[in-house]
Amino acid sequence: MTKSTQNLRTGIAGISVFLIGLIGIPVLYFVGIIPIETVNMLGRYMAFAIVAVGLDLLWGYTGILSLCQAFFFALGGYAMGMYLVHHGPLDGDGIPRALYVVSSEVTGLTLPWFWKPFKYFPIAFLLGLALPGIVALLIGYFGFISRVRGVYFAILTQAITVAAWLIFCLNNMKLCGTNGLTNFVTIAGFELTHPNVKLGLYVSTVLSLGFAYIICRYVANSRLGRILIAIRDNENQLRFLGYKPHLFKMFVFVVAAMIGGLGGMLYAPQMGIFTPEYMTAKWSILMVIWVAVGGRGTLSGAVLGALVVNLSYNFITSKAPDYWLFVQGTLFIGVVLLFPDGLMGIWKRLAMRIGNRLSTREQVEISNVDVA
Repeated sequence: MTKSTQNLRTGIAGISVFLIGLIGIPVLYFVGIIPIETVNMLGRYMAFAIVAVGLDLLWGYTGILSLCQAFFFALGGYAMGMYLVHHGPLDGDGIPRALYVVSSEVTGLTLPWFWKPFKYFPIAFLLGLALPGIVALLIGYFGFISRVRGVYFAILTQAITVAAWLIFCLNNMKLCGTNGLTNFVTIAGFELTHPNVKLGLYVSTVLSLGFAYIICRYVANSRLGRILIAIRDNENQLRFLGYKPHLFKMFVFVVAAMIGGLGGMLYAPQMGIFTPEYMTAKWSILMVIWVAVGGRGTLSGAVLGALVVNLSYNFITSKAPDYWLFVQGTLFIGVVLLFPDGLMGIWKRLAMRIGNRLSTREQVEISNVDVA
């Protein structure tokens, strides 16, 4: 089976999954087979898949193992969450309740200046993309120009994420402390508890996932994508050829960060709460697991891994919650040792075997016809 045939079959499978998510799930909801709560859950997992796609472009194609994708996800979530609490219950002099209840100031509390831009949806949306991008640009500039890479870059990004988590947990930073952002009521004037709004958020998340996938696929298949793969395979040789790898690495790092921020913005209103918990080391490692399980360097695998792992988590924790950590560890170790290409690698090998058998059968039939 040729590589083009494999890519065609993989593309057909990806389009089929996308159509199932975009059309099939809403149809199942409208006919009453699944409740709106299930649609809402799938929407959150699709938001995770968006983050995984960006991480796969960064790690799978460029070879940069980043452990701060959760930080970028949280920045997007906070941007949207701060917009949502502006349009929820207000206390005192128009202070969002999420901020008011954790403030140590009994009287005279005023809205911090950096909260005010998030009152408007277009600005909050743009900031949800821009803030992760700006932070990633700063991290990437000082990290890549200093030629920090490999495990050292992973440690650096994890340390930055932990530092950000500690800062966001402080009440005196006026970011709502460990309580996080709560009391989400409306988005763009629509009640978040209404089933149609939840369905609309789900559809928006699926479309955003498709958009993020197309962007990453376009980059991966372009000349830029070949340079990214060259950075992954032999960065020193690329530098000797006259290229500046740190510029390309900064670019893809910023793109992955903005995609992560998009995932966070879509996750927050569907979850109904957003806390600094999403900046902890657990979430950074989980995002890497999603990509590894699905198969890094495929993009489709990142989506598959995020959905499979989270759906497995939902099923197992509802039946036997004490065993999930063992299942998660076994799944990750098993994929690394037995199936290093992840679930997409299994799919490709299976498709290749089926294709080879069909090809052999066709050759035998042609030979029989020639003999006859």
